[in-house]
Amino acid sequence: MLTIDIQRKMLTADGEKTLRLNVEILDRQLVCLFGKSGAGKTTALRMLAGLTKPDAGIIRFDDKLWFSSAQKINVCPQARDVGYMFQDYALFPNMTVEQNIRYGQLIQNQSEVENLLTLFDLVQLRRQKPLRLSGGQKQRCALARALARKPKLLLLDEPLSSLDEEMRFALQDEILKAHRHLGVTTLMISHDRTEIDRMADFVISIVKGECEVAAFTGRVS
Repeated sequence: MLTIDIQRKMLTADGEKTLRLNVEILDRQLVCLFGKSGAGKTTALRMLAGLTKPDAGIIRFDDKLWFSSAQKINVCPQARDVGYMFQDYALFPNMTVEQNIRYGQLIQNQSEVENLLTLFDLVQLRRQKPLRLSGGQKQRCALARALARKPKLLLLDEPLSSLDEEMRFALQDEILKAHRHLGVTTLMISHDRTEIDRMADFVISIVKGECEVAAFTGRVS
């Protein structure tokens, strides 16, 4: 279980606001973060990943305390069981698809690289570099790299926002397939209500700095 009870001040277009998140997420659930631009969705993911420090509160994953302001604990990103897929994919341009995926591994294992190449239909593209990939191919490569470290928590920052409708629908299937195949708890930022209804177990809406858990979809992981 992922337990989040944190807050952080943010500077927004409307001035300083405090983002407060208080929610529990069960293992293997796929949860969507929803809210207006600047609401704090990316900040929330960055705090879970250890890239941004909360001002106060706790983050606990199962029996591991990742952050506690009271106990002065702040586990570094490398020590958290997290895979992070950035909105711009952040692929290394000088590496091939295969090398990008391998880079994500904590322990080198070529057999697992082969499994990911197959899972995301990247075998024929393994020696291509990002410059020669389409948007959908980059998305699949970035998702495979995030999963290569075998995370217990997968964070996806608007992974489908730059794609056309047909490609978005196809890659929703890719994300669901990875989520189910690997049994990883997943948090995904999305602005698309149709996408949320199709994919999420439930939704965390961030409104005026506060989180509201709503829109249980009934989707079975």
